[in-house]
Amino acid sequence: MNPDVMGGLRTPAGPVPQGAPWWNPQRGSAMPSYRYRPAHRRVEIPRPADRQWPGRRTERAPLWVPVDLRDGNQALAEPMDPARKRRMFDLMVTMGYKEIEVGYPSASRTDFDFVRHLATSGAVPGDVTVVVFTAARADLIEATFASIRGLPRTVVHLYTATAPTWRDVVIGRGRRELRDMIEEAARQMARLGEAQPGVRFQFSPEVFNLTEPDYVLEVCNGLTALWDASPERPVVHNLPATVEIATPDVYADQIEYMHRHLERRDAVILSVHPHNDRGTGVACAELAVMAGAQRVEGCLFGNGERTGNVDLVTLALNLHTQGVDPMIDFSDIDAVRRTVEHCNRLPVPGRHPYVGDLVHTAYSGTHQDAIKKGFDHHARRAAELGVPESEAPWEVPYLPIDPADIGRDYEAVIRVNSQSGKGGIGYLLATRHGLELPAPLRAEFSQVVQSAADDSGAEVTAEQLGELFAAEYLDPADGPLALGDWRTAEDTPGVHEFTGVLRHTGDGTETKLRGRGNGPLSALAAAFADAGTEVDILDYTEHAAGTGPDSPAVAYVRCRVGGAVRWGAGRDTSVLTASVRAVLAAVNRR
Repeated sequence: MNPDVMGGLRTPAGPVPQGAPWWNPQRGSAMPSYRYRPAHRRVEIPRPADRQWPGRRTERAPLWVPVDLRDGNQALAEPMDPARKRRMFDLMVTMGYKEIEVGYPSASRTDFDFVRHLATSGAVPGDVTVVVFTAARADLIEATFASIRGLPRTVVHLYTATAPTWRDVVIGRGRRELRDMIEEAARQMARLGEAQPGVRFQFSPEVFNLTEPDYVLEVCNGLTALWDASPERPVVHNLPATVEIATPDVYADQIEYMHRHLERRDAVILSVHPHNDRGTGVACAELAVMAGAQRVEGCLFGNGERTGNVDLVTLALNLHTQGVDPMIDFSDIDAVRRTVEHCNRLPVPGRHPYVGDLVHTAYSGTHQDAIKKGFDHHARRAAELGVPESEAPWEVPYLPIDPADIGRDYEAVIRVNSQSGKGGIGYLLATRHGLELPAPLRAEFSQVVQSAADDSGAEVTAEQLGELFAAEYLDPADGPLALGDWRTAEDTPGVHEFTGVLRHTGDGTETKLRGRGNGPLSALAAAFADAGTEVDILDYTEHAAGTGPDSPAVAYVRCRVGGAVRWGAGRDTSVLTASVRAVLAAVNRR
């Protein structure tokens, strides 16, 4: 083994677990898994016998609340400057977000000044609500309310960690003491809110998913009453999976418990804020909505501390693929990505769902063949329905979304490397070069491409694909045998004559050609035979390589030349010239 590659890895050498099937010889590892307690031993997990969320479907988008400007921003090595914050805010407004968390105004002068900028610049449309974040401390709450003066629609978001470990290790308060602290902060918010119309309140029991359910319910119901929530002025209770600790179904059970037991339920907006520590933030949010959540906080493309906040783009486009309007516009997803990358100074990975450079790309030959057939089927179906392809039902294998819906073209859908097959190669030749290869030629050319890819070890671009085809099948028409002046004529009905000069490009000698046949190409074959080269034309096909009177024609011929079968291709604005060049290319490829 190469120690530079293996590093400090320790191959599992423990016993195979008793009762393991013969086909699973995995051994016990040296990882200290015994140090960790499973979720059900850390917190009471409600498991109602009549749980309802598994049978529900999401048929309407929740209220999306991007927190990039606060939670996402505090996770950046270089927090956004005012210009970047404004650019991000304007992007969110343009995309259609109606509630946006814009900062933690008591935490920094930059955040305070940005909220004041929004209040005084007219940047906030009348139907957009601004959310500001504060801890449960009197001076911070005062500064927060000072920052929002003049904003017509605001939510002041109060947070406090409530889980036992945080109460014991971080805050140093018991259940009763912590609740008193939260309610004292809430009363201060209520007093300050009386002087500012349009203010609503939000509470987040941070680390909700590790907090005793009865305690969260006790605190939230207390605040609902204290703030005198009503359907006309609802309170937001936001329940974060601050650190993912269990499978998404556990979070859904916790959310359903709150949904079913919160008091004044019609006066409470139940919100969730999943993080992604286990890599299942999207699933947690989706199941939470099924369990009763009405509002989802997250970030565009999932930025956030540690492994990130839930990705609002993925969540919304997942709904789109189920026929549910996400209520947010992603019709130019690359513009969204460019802005987010600029503001965050972080790249979006190439395999990121929906937006990555490679997510609509197939290299595998079988995938490419299925996608090509899917595109052809989609075009036929649109024609049958009499609608544009952009409006026809989408059912293309391996592509859960039409890339055009989010502003992507089809150029990158199929790309070629050593794993690719004839379907993908044929698709690229057709869409990028106007070459509709016959199936046998497509199969033969795929071997040429695979050989080139194996030799280079790199991807073969569409441009290189065209160059390979030209070098293999088009260019041979120019040597070592080349045609000088030539013509065809139908002297009598059904009898064609071919005359011309055959030049040997190697030594410059010339041979006169003359032959007769029942068509121009059979006459050409006869002329070659007369000059000493037997040519039998076995297959022939041609097509236009574009639209309009000046578009070139492409001809493909399969010939037996001196006992060997060879394909050749020709391209010219004249169909006859393209055909003659195709035969000549096949002859020269001997």
